[in-house]
This record gives sequence, structure tokens and C-alpha cells, in this order.
Amino acid sequence: MGLEEKKAPTLGQSVFPIIFMVLSLAVGYGYFKLRTEPLLILSAFVAALIAMRLGYTWKDMQEAIIEKIARALPATLILWSVGFLIGSWMFSGTVPMIIYYGVQIVNPKFLFVTAFIITAIVSTVTGTSWGSAGTIGVALMGIAGGLGVSLPATAGAVVAGAYFGDKISPLSDTTNLAPIAAGSELYEHIKHMFYTTIPAFIVSLIVYFIVGLKVSGSVNTPETVSIMLSQLEGMFNWNIILLLPVVIIITGSLKKWPTIPTMLGTSLFSVCIGVLVQGFTFKDGFTAIVKGFNVSMTGYDKEVIWEVTRLINRGGVVSVTGTTVLIFCAMGFAGIVSKAGMLDRVLEALMSKVKSTTGIIISTIASCFTVAFVTGSSYLSILLPGELFKNVYIQRNLHPKNLSRTLEDSGTVLVPLIPWSAAGAYMTSTLGVPTIEYLPWAILNYMGIVFAIILAITGIGIASLDGDKEKRRKTV
Repeated sequence: MGLEEKKAPTLGQSVFPIIFMVLSLAVGYGYFKLRTEPLLILSAFVAALIAMRLGYTWKDMQEAIIEKIARALPATLILWSVGFLIGSWMFSGTVPMIIYYGVQIVNPKFLFVTAFIITAIVSTVTGTSWGSAGTIGVALMGIAGGLGVSLPATAGAVVAGAYFGDKISPLSDTTNLAPIAAGSELYEHIKHMFYTTIPAFIVSLIVYFIVGLKVSGSVNTPETVSIMLSQLEGMFNWNIILLLPVVIIITGSLKKWPTIPTMLGTSLFSVCIGVLVQGFTFKDGFTAIVKGFNVSMTGYDKEVIWEVTRLINRGGVVSVTGTTVLIFCAMGFAGIVSKAGMLDRVLEALMSKVKSTTGIIISTIASCFTVAFVTGSSYLSILLPGELFKNVYIQRNLHPKNLSRTLEDSGTVLVPLIPWSAAGAYMTSTLGVPTIEYLPWAILNYMGIVFAIILAITGIGIASLDGDKEKRRKTV
């Protein structure tokens, strides 16, 4: 079928697949708790039927889907490398040692500040908000209970710190997803987020410090924390050498070494550390980077408490395959609506009244919030608005890293503040505080949006494409 026989979609035809997708996710995922991936495939099927009516063949759509997936593959490879790295850091004892000493520096008088900083450090090193909240967060909540201080405030500080790392760590899946969706690069994305994240971090510290001044007294270390520290010490040998993998990653980030080779090389180096310092086997090391580390690899013969198991049993490339599948499904839908011109038609209508940079950024924030509110998914709140606004930013001479930063500011960190989201439910059950009660205290999670709007209005920290190689990048 020739190109001249293809029809331009009407606004109704263009909007219908998107509305269908939102409704199917709201009802299917939000109410019936169905898996997201099949719902995205169903939405792609609906979009394909409309595309066929417009004159597009399956071959046309397949090529578009493949092209979208191909453009996402470099970042997908980074995700796999992250899985390798986390598994190897567990195997070497790097992460357990950071947890071990981090817990012991808690100061009761500055509990909120300490809770915020410790979870921020742990989540940055591990790249997981859930893991840091489910381990260190639980310990901090126990200390708060012993002090008799505000549990909602402590929980809010834990959530804020946990999502600080989830937002900027190169090991975080959402930190890698945002550049995928926006078309920017990982480390330029992380650096650009400092404009909103650091001010939000400082504001959070100030509030936690002022509130924490009212806290006094001393607290005994909860029994669970003591057991956790004892078991970690019994499983691993602590040595300053264990911090070398962290130094390598930080150095690579600062010197802009190639991301994937740096991560894979550090993973193999960490396995060697695990063998030499911990006395583990290479066989278990290679298993850890593929399937994840398991507490049984340590040879610890006593019963291990849940908090330690939660900390240790994770990582491996297998752990990120679910995110990969989600990316492919989302790219399938995006490929079809892009190829058939539906996305362009929606954007044309959406952006016809948005002329300023401020309007574009606020529209992006509103889109992220809408997807997050409807689906409760941090992944979808990044992927879908990212695909929607990617070309708009480039057409308006705005660097893609502005988009990726806004996606993180208004997508990743908002989800744990939504009670019916998986993240909100997890934080509530783990920390023992309802989402609505810790929400006001998770300051960093919403202050990023405030500073994003301020930057948009003032123009500070808004990068253009002038003289940048990104301006020559093909758009679809």
C-alpha cells in the first residue's frame, strides 16, 4: 500500500486509543489489580485497528515498534548492568557494610534529619527506595517508637530519603527509565536533576532539623536492630576494601566513563572481592549477578530474621526483566500511535494553546500526575508522558534533559504519596503509618515539583539545544 493512500487521523481517532489506555489501566490495574503489561498490549491492539483503518499495514507498525524498542535498548542494557551490579555488591559485602555502620550513627536528638540522610545514602548506593525503607526504615521506625516521637514525621523522612536515592542513583530503575522516555543520557540527566533535587533536599533538612529540636532523651537500640547487626557481622567480614566498588562507580560518574563497561567491570571486580575477602565461591558470585544474591551463599547456619533476608536476597539481572518487559509493551503502544500520526495530532491540539516554556513544563507535570494518580505506577508516569512530550521539547529548542528531569520530579516521587499505588501501600504496611499521615512530612517528594515550576518561570536551569548535538538527533 503506497504512502499516498495513508490517511491523516482525526482528533477523535487520535485521542481514542489514549483514552482507552487510561481507562483500561484505571479499571484493570487500579481496581481489578490486573497486570499492566497485557493492558498495554490490549491498548496497542486498539491503536493498531485504527491505524489499519488509516491505511497502515502490520509491517509498517512492526517497523515502528522495532524502531522504538531499538532506541530504548541502550538504556535497557544499563538496567541489566544495574542488576549485575547490585547482585555483586551484595556478594562482596559492600552494601551490607554500609547498612551495618549506617544504622549505628543514628542520633536520637536529630532523628528526623538522621532518618532522612541515612535512607538517602542507602537508597543512593542501592538504587532502591523499597529496600532502604524496608530495612533501615523499619529500624528507624523502631527507634522513633522508643523515643515516643512523631511516627508520621519519621515515616515521612524515611520515604523522602528513600526516594532521594531512587531519583538520582544511577542504579535506580526509574533514574534509567526517565532518560529512555525523554531521549537524554543517564549522567546528564542526573546532573540536571540537581537544580530541583538539591534545593528540595536542603528545604527538607531545614524542616526536619527545626522539628527535631523538640525531641530530647535517649533510646535503646531495638532488639530487631541488634539482631540484624549481629547477623550481618556473622555473615560478612568488614574491610575498607569493600568500599572500592562504590569509589569506582562514583569516579566513573564524575569522569563520564562509559556506563555499561564501568558497571560490568565493577560487578566482576566486586565478585572477586567477595571471593577474596568473604571467602565465598566464584560459582555463587556468578549466580548472584544473574539470579541475585541469597543469604545461603554466606554459609550462615542460624535462623535469619526477615529484615536481613529482605536486605540480602536481591539483585541480579533477572530482577530487572519485569521492567524490561514493561518497556517493550509501552514502546509497542507508542510505536503504533506515533507511526499513524495519532501522537502528533494529539500534541498539535494539546500544545496549540501552550506557547511558553513554563506552559510546557507545567503541562508535563500535569500529565505525569494524571498518569500516576490513575495508574499508581511510577514506570507509566515516566514512560507515557515522556513519549507524549519528547518531540515537543525538541521542537521548542528545549534539551531532552529538561523533560527527563521533570518526569522524575513529578512522576517517580509522587507515586508513594498516592494511597492506592503499590508504593503507597508498601510504605504504609512496612512503616506502619497511613499514607495520608506521612504525606505532609515526605517533603522532598513534592518540593521537587515546586522548584521545577520556579525554574520554568525564571528560566534558571533550563537548558536549550543551541550548539548541542541533540538538536541533530532524528525525532519520530
